Amino acid sequence: MSFKKSILPVMSILMLSCFSQSSNAKTTISGAGSTFAAPFYKLWFANFEKATGIEVDYQPVGSGNGINDLKDQTVDFGASDAPLSDNDEKTMPYPTLHVPTAGGAVTISYNLKGIGCGLRFTPKVIADIYLGKVTYWDDPELQSINFVKLPHILIQPVHRSDGSGTTYIFTSFLSKADPQWASKVGASKSVNWPVGQGGPGNPGVETKIQSTIGGFGYIELAYAIQNHLPYGSVQNAAGNFVMPDVNSTRIAIAQYLPQLQKDVRVPTVDAPGENSYPISGLTFILIYQHGGKVPGLVTKLWSWCMQPAQQDLLKTLDYVPLPSQLVKINLATLASVQGAELSGKS
Repeated sequence: MSFKKSILPVMSILMLSCFSQSSNAKTTISGAGSTFAAPFYKLWFANFEKATGIEVDYQPVGSGNGINDLKDQTVDFGASDAPLSDNDEKTMPYPTLHVPTAGGAVTISYNLKGIGCGLRFTPKVIADIYLGKVTYWDDPELQSINFVKLPHILIQPVHRSDGSGTTYIFTSFLSKADPQWASKVGASKSVNWPVGQGGPGNPGVETKIQSTIGGFGYIELAYAIQNHLPYGSVQNAAGNFVMPDVNSTRIAIAQYLPQLQKDVRVPTVDAPGENSYPISGLTFILIYQHGGKVPGLVTKLWSWCMQPAQQDLLKTLDYVPLPSQLVKINLATLASVQGAELSGKS
């Protein structure tokens, strides 16, 4: 038998083996960013893979890191609770699109022995705690608005240590509701905190509050509920103390719908309305107009996430489904991506 004849069956087996491995390989979409949105993204992406066989590798590394990863083109989409400003967009290598995916509430959470949910907080007292002006739980400014006797122990403020969309929502609220905060600290994904210790991501802040007697901080509602961490009501623009939940967050975001239909980046904090929870915000994914490496897959994923069945799942995790008007805007945005493929009709 010649060498040529003997090697042909071997080559055929190798080619068949390679083809088999290639055909069984999973198609993957990569993303990174928001920890605020991570609980429902995890659910959505698992369901998307079951429905399509397409895997989504999402890393909840914080909004700032998600934006940087998109800028460095190491992911197919970035996720952020802080939209890019006009100046931020100029620093991106390509035109970047915003797609809001859900609404959520940022809670004021705490760790006080024997005291559960329902403590009251005004914007001023929250600002004064982070400014180092209110240092004990029984400070008259805090005690006077609460009906339970507060202990004489130090308040241990916790904040995010990373670039954070949750911080952006929280500091945007304080900047709008409290003039001293606006002048001394301001609103951003990262600020110079006068006091407190930092934790990475919503999980890092939650862990520090949970493990510290007198702990006080801000985390997304789903993290507080899932980890049984008490949280309080916050005084809104109408003067009412409102607890965070799906309904009060939905009401707050709805107040800004006319503005959002013109620009989805409009902040939704400190909303008017008697029943609006004041620290409410949208979370976004960011993609390039040219679609990146897998434009059809990215647009297929996010148009699938706009389906009514997927939006309804948000409420099971204490997030707010998007108003139909924003879903319509999102689908038009996704359709504008070069090489876009959309998943059915919403």
